[in-house]
Amino acid sequence: MSADSSFCGRRDTALTRRDFLARAGGGFGALALMDLLQRTQLAAAPGAVVNPLAPRPGPHAARAKSVIFLFMEGGPSHIDLFDPKPLLQELAGKPIPPSFGRVITAMGEFDSPILASKRAWKRHGESGIWVSDWLPHTATMVDDIAVIRSCVADGINHSAGVCQMNTGSVIAGRPSLGAWVTYGLGTENQNLPAFVVMQDEPSTVINGPRNWGSGFMPAVYQGTRITPSSEPIANLNPPEGISDAQQRGKLDFLTAMNRQHAAAHPVQAELEARIASYELAFRMQAEAPDAVDLARETAATKALYGMDEKATAGFGQMCLLARRLVERGVRFVQLYSGAGSKWDAHSDIEGNHSRLCRATDKPIAGLLRDLKARGLLEDTLVVWGGEFGRTPMSEKGTGRDHNATGFTMWMAGGGVKGGQTIGATDEVGLHAIQDRLHVHDLHATILWLLGLDNMSLVYSYKGRPERPTLNEGEAFKRIVGA
Repeated sequence: MSADSSFCGRRDTALTRRDFLARAGGGFGALALMDLLQRTQLAAAPGAVVNPLAPRPGPHAARAKSVIFLFMEGGPSHIDLFDPKPLLQELAGKPIPPSFGRVITAMGEFDSPILASKRAWKRHGESGIWVSDWLPHTATMVDDIAVIRSCVADGINHSAGVCQMNTGSVIAGRPSLGAWVTYGLGTENQNLPAFVVMQDEPSTVINGPRNWGSGFMPAVYQGTRITPSSEPIANLNPPEGISDAQQRGKLDFLTAMNRQHAAAHPVQAELEARIASYELAFRMQAEAPDAVDLARETAATKALYGMDEKATAGFGQMCLLARRLVERGVRFVQLYSGAGSKWDAHSDIEGNHSRLCRATDKPIAGLLRDLKARGLLEDTLVVWGGEFGRTPMSEKGTGRDHNATGFTMWMAGGGVKGGQTIGATDEVGLHAIQDRLHVHDLHATILWLLGLDNMSLVYSYKGRPERPTLNEGEAFKRIVGA
């Protein structure tokens, strides 16, 4: 056996036993990989899963097939949106009652006076759920929404909070919720990404791509970011004058070189993900242009999402793209509002939240209404929330600080019983006191609605059984009304 024929054309004058074992191991690994690749082109044996993104059921019946997570980055104020506290008006300008002890805020302030809410509150829908005047459009859909007023988290700053709401941990390195869902269920459409991410601002979401990363799992499960613009997926269309056959030939040549390199570096999962992404990109050239072509939507539909108004057009486009993706089988779509912690209202909460609510309220209500009209809300779970809420005490006189001890999120569709309020915070909205749902419980609930169990969904990493909620959390099954 010659060195050049056996080891990818490289000639070695002095081949050590260590070199031989390392490279031969890569070669043997490549043989196994080639076998797996061949089998993906054939019908898999009953019960076998060869393609990591092949659709598969969870351990119990699913109520939802897909998720749209509407992430308000920076921390929206629950006590100004969904959780009215009349006592704030009575205590305005005074310190928090002594019964709460000496409260120190996330930014290190103490003895801050209570800040009254300037919102006008009203009950809406047949359910009579309270919603403030900042969200008049969302208020019309409350009978389809379950408002969860008793959420709690561990992260008191944005980096830790956003990381935990996305991955379950305040420390980086773990797979995102979308990656876990993709790992557990695969995806219905092999010609589109399984997990898609969009953000509304040029600024980067705090922590960047690790929020939708795959952590210690193979990179094939990570999210794919697309841009809500005239060209949502960059370089999607092949260059002018290049035929499908030419494009296929280029890809086959590139894949051959990548496979050769992968055989010599079998532990580099990122390369396998890159190879898969090239293949996906080729398939996407046939289907993705239609999926992201909003010109096919009627003027009435675009107006429903607020795309005919400057203030709402950006987030409206994202919401409409999300609907088009889930109806084509994409498993998990995450939309970031206020990318770069724009909801972080340490001062001038009136100006800050007025602008952001104006930008998102109509598009979100339009998304719910459109999904419902098309029969998609039944199996699409829509989740709304941020990494935490805001304090009842003021900061800088006109704003509110971070509050991870009691805040609001909501869910709609995907089997969730709408028109209900779950849990409660104390009389000033500082702490969750009834049906406290930690981030791990929220993630467990989302997984359960998708047919997955947070304790039986396991990925073995370095000999340890890793789970999406770090061996904690329990699904809040009462959310379906049973």
